[in-house]
Amino acid sequence: MLGTSQGGWICARMAMLAPQTIKGIIPLGTSMDYESPQSQQLGCWNGYDFLTPSIEELARPVADDWQLATEFCDGVLQAGLGDTVSPQQRDFWRATMKKNYAGDAGRRRLRMCAINLRDRDGLYGRLDGVRCPVLWMHGTEDTVYSVANAEAGIAKFTASAQAKLEVVQGGQHFLSASDPGAVNAACVAFLQAWNT
Repeated sequence: MLGTSQGGWICARMAMLAPQTIKGIIPLGTSMDYESPQSQQLGCWNGYDFLTPSIEELARPVADDWQLATEFCDGVLQAGLGDTVSPQQRDFWRATMKKNYAGDAGRRRLRMCAINLRDRDGLYGRLDGVRCPVLWMHGTEDTVYSVANAEAGIAKFTASAQAKLEVVQGGQHFLSASDPGAVNAACVAFLQAWNT
């Protein structure tokens, strides 16, 4: 199972909840901690301060023709891909985000995503329950979660068949988008090694 950002945290949680089904996880650019002061001390973002204004702003119903602000889309792209986004990619992702989160239903989905990220719990005390192999990949240019935080997190997988951190030089938060070659090659090698 592969997951990026909070998706990596979801992978670990699924490995604990369904060990008979999840045979290996590949978290990318993630954190197993909650948005904690400890993670901030390790160089991670302040998720609470970043997300709370948007959560409050998105609290009230909107019209069906409502769209995300372009500045919001650009902020997500900046956090996820840094300065590596071409004008064509930026246009594509702006349009995609605006379409996906359009109207009041989109506003509600976006708000719930932000609340789930801001208010999620940490997994540090439970990661010894993960038995399957773990390949955690993390980019050095990830501005959301730091490599130091990834190093702290991978050390908590004490009962996994294998727990390995692979750091990708120049990789961004959305690692599979910024460095698909590195991610694809590592995934293939992981699957070949653990295909049982």
